[in-house]
Amino acid sequence: MNTTLPPLPSDRDLRRLVHFSTGDGRIWLADQRMVLVHAAALSALRRELMATLGPVQTRRVLMRAGYASGERDALLARQVRRGASLFEAFSVGPQLHMLEGVVQVTPEIFEVDEDKGHYLGHYRWDHSWEVEVHLREFGPQAEPVCWMLLGYASGYTSAFFGRPALYKEVQCAACGAPHCRIEGRFAEEWPDGEAMARDYDADSMLVKLEELQSQVHSLRTQPQPADDQGPLVGQSPAFVQTIELLRKAAQTQVTVLLTGETGVGKERFARALHAMSARTDKPFVAVNCAALPAELIESELFGAEKGAYTGAATTRVGRFERAHGGTLMLDELGELPLPAQAKLLRVLQSGEIDRLGSAAPRKVDVRVVAATNVDLAQAVREGRFRQDLLYRLNVYPIRIPPLRERLEDIEPLALHLLDKYVAQHGKRVLGFTDRALAAMRAYPWPGNVRELENLIERGIILASTGATVDAETLFPHLPAAGGTTVNSGGALEPAQSPADQAQAGDLYAQLQQSGMTLEGLENTLLREAVARAGGNLAAAARALGLTRAQLSYRLSRLQQEE
Repeated sequence: MNTTLPPLPSDRDLRRLVHFSTGDGRIWLADQRMVLVHAAALSALRRELMATLGPVQTRRVLMRAGYASGERDALLARQVRRGASLFEAFSVGPQLHMLEGVVQVTPEIFEVDEDKGHYLGHYRWDHSWEVEVHLREFGPQAEPVCWMLLGYASGYTSAFFGRPALYKEVQCAACGAPHCRIEGRFAEEWPDGEAMARDYDADSMLVKLEELQSQVHSLRTQPQPADDQGPLVGQSPAFVQTIELLRKAAQTQVTVLLTGETGVGKERFARALHAMSARTDKPFVAVNCAALPAELIESELFGAEKGAYTGAATTRVGRFERAHGGTLMLDELGELPLPAQAKLLRVLQSGEIDRLGSAAPRKVDVRVVAATNVDLAQAVREGRFRQDLLYRLNVYPIRIPPLRERLEDIEPLALHLLDKYVAQHGKRVLGFTDRALAAMRAYPWPGNVRELENLIERGIILASTGATVDAETLFPHLPAAGGTTVNSGGALEPAQSPADQAQAGDLYAQLQQSGMTLEGLENTLLREAVARAGGNLAAAARALGLTRAQLSYRLSRLQQEE
């Protein structure tokens, strides 16, 4: 039984089992044929399964697929590390999972007593491919989504010990946790083991017709966040919360105040509010208060009778009357002059307007949606905005979050805009490279969605027909192609320079000339680091970029080999 775990052993023995047979187009892991598959292809398959079978059936199908993969890898474990400790032999599974590019595995608890039928395994997962693609397609989740990974762990452990073992995902990064975590036990040790095991039973691939009909009915009756330009795109918690506030306001007559930075799409949200309301078949009128000359604002908003002022040759219908029965959006409201603010307050309180030059008030039925990027409370303190008008407008405030608070929305927004501008410009491109997506996720977006729109449109125009849009096309300030790469954290970083590459080439040549193996080089470096540090293992570990525990483990293995 082990509760304090050593580091995972070296995976060099596993990497030696991987062979690329270019002559016949096959890849081998020992005697098992493997296939390199794009994560994007698995994402597309997952999306199709979800659309066809629904999440419950998709989860079970993918868990069974993972289970089969885990069983196959378990066949290697006892063969590869004969004579190794139980932990080292069992670690073949987690290490193969990492070698196969599936997830980073960190063992936390490994307790085994096969005679007593006891197993307890706790593992932390980072960089799960399933979390990555599920968030990309479906946004943050309430339930864990590492279905294939979970099935793999259950299949591997069951085959390794020769008795049924099952895992639960007790924490998932798709649900907002910093890491995924799983807990495994032998099946009989789980109180609900029978129910868990049913996830691996073969069952029908068909979803009941009435369930599909219920889902379709639910989708059709739920008002969708969209406007005349199409759906609002987003899946981040901040976006979902904003849409929920919009939905609640849509079926009422409340005046709505939209706040947010420049470029967040306040007019799009206002149009979506109108589209979800009972006023959807009535006019939506938008007016930018900052773009109107101060002397014309009142006539633009409230209208003017013929002869009301010099040059008024005809009666002018104002924006309030044009929006009768529908929605009037007052954008950049913070720029409205104080006299016009007083008249606006009266309209909001009485539902009546006074045309310039007319003594008879006119009733209007208009829902007002105000929008501003100005701090209106600060404007009140500075005397630029009426406090009573702020109270009247601030009944139902909705803050539109900036794009930097909606990181999960950047990729779906980019793909949506790609489709839009590809159709608009009649140009065929194959999507974004992973480096381009990484660059977009790392960028702070001071201009928000408007900046993203401009960047995507420019990228499509600059990209070659039939090619992908790369990071350098989107962000010209980045180094030329090959100058950046995606690191293990998913962010862009400078690629290895030519000088570094030359140095690596020289080092390799020296290694070849000396006849030293990679393992021998590592052992030599370990001894040299300890010697230069005067036996101080902590200092030697820092010099090598290792933890002290990792260095101690490598030294102990070196001593055993000697």
